[in-house]
Amino acid sequence: MSAQSVETAPLLKTPLDDLHRRLGARMVPFAGYAMPVQYPAGLLKEHLHTRAAAGLFDVSHMGQVALRAGDVAEAARALEALVPADILGLKPGRQRYGLLTDGQGGILDDLMAAHLGDRLVLVVNAANKTADLAHLRASLPASVTVEELPRALLALQGPGAEAALARLAPEVAAMRFMDARAVDILGAACVVTRSGYTGEDGFEISTPEASAEPIAEALLADPAVLPIGLGARDSLRLEAGLCLHGADIDATTSPVEAALGWAISPARRRGGARPGGFPGAERILAELAAGTGRRRVGLLAEGRAPVRAGAPLFADDEGKPVGHVTSGGFGPSLGAPVAMGYLPCGLTEPGTRVRAEVRGQRLPLTVAPLPFLPAGFKRG
Repeated sequence: MSAQSVETAPLLKTPLDDLHRRLGARMVPFAGYAMPVQYPAGLLKEHLHTRAAAGLFDVSHMGQVALRAGDVAEAARALEALVPADILGLKPGRQRYGLLTDGQGGILDDLMAAHLGDRLVLVVNAANKTADLAHLRASLPASVTVEELPRALLALQGPGAEAALARLAPEVAAMRFMDARAVDILGAACVVTRSGYTGEDGFEISTPEASAEPIAEALLADPAVLPIGLGARDSLRLEAGLCLHGADIDATTSPVEAALGWAISPARRRGGARPGGFPGAERILAELAAGTGRRRVGLLAEGRAPVRAGAPLFADDEGKPVGHVTSGGFGPSLGAPVAMGYLPCGLTEPGTRVRAEVRGQRLPLTVAPLPFLPAGFKRG
């Protein structure tokens, strides 16, 4: 497809498009879809409301993919050839974060993988889902079927999420972080996971497309729930220190450089039950053992001016750039600018002072631990 045809291609719509417009959302192009960037309440209120109560996000642009084989173990074993996660050890009713890596140890995408008893279901990033589907179909054996699921996906996030969803499906209150289960919601066969992209407790709800709007409206009928757009989604995930593929991670970054070494399961490491066997394993396992030259870090700016993605980072007021900012903005919960970026390992200790170049000036930044806010996940 030519660049011109990509630019002029009509935007896709999620099953909640009409609802967004009725709610007064400002719609913008995102990953080929028309998506709400904010509602009349505005980004700041949407962000703070999610931290204090519950926010409802439309994430139906994400890719949902089912992997099926003669048995789930066969599908899990095949997927382990593409990701450095312990998929064989994933129990029914649980999900795990994973990374699709390439032969050079770079990150093609990050994803969630859920074991739903008779199949694995992956959730992949919207901008990468076409490439991910092609990669899965080309790389997995013929015995594993790869099916893109035509379903909507809602995220209900915040400390009030459990109470709001339990009004419609009381059984979700018993779920814990990273659980996945089939749940009937308003007569629709849904799959609910207790996870999300904000650092808060919450759920993601996969539902038939026709059921998305009734479920969303039922959740929004609760005064604790507000609709939340892409703007607050980004500021929430940034405060939570969570990566955005294409910004903080991509094929030029390894999991260890990205501070995602925890996503390399013990079973897949040297000395584990099934070490290596995934693309880029030689580099990634070597970096786990010996370290790497750079690392993703949190950065706190002085003053109120955000440092945006792309800003070069310097060790001092002299010399050449030593790194760069990958995500940056104002953190409403912190009341201060926050950023993430890559620095040489000698400059990654919390408290280290560096400089970012913004409009010709070098502004001071302090390296900070991630996440910027403690997570609110329900682990017990």
